[in-house]
Amino acid sequence: MNKAELVAHIAKEAGITQEQAGKAVGAFMGAVQDTLASGNDLALVGFGTFSVVEHKARTGRNPRTGETMQVSAKRVPQFKAGKALKDAVAK
Repeated sequence: MNKAELVAHIAKEAGITQEQAGKAVGAFMGAVQDTLASGNDLALVGFGTFSVVEHKARTGRNPRTGETMQVSAKRVPQFKAGKALKDAVAK
């Protein structure tokens, strides 16, 4: 499912227009981005938790040439599924 399909599904399920559903999806994505960018976690009970993980700088290897190189430290988003979501998928 892509974003357009998600918007259509939300519009149908909620009985709203696709434009309203698109704004809701956009607002949700913006809220997740803003929350993670500020260093906070976003927990949706039963669904899961969005968080940021810090990866330390390390020495890596170029797979093409085999030479070593420095990989810089970075922050990456992470999602951990909640129990209700795990149970729904496991059925």
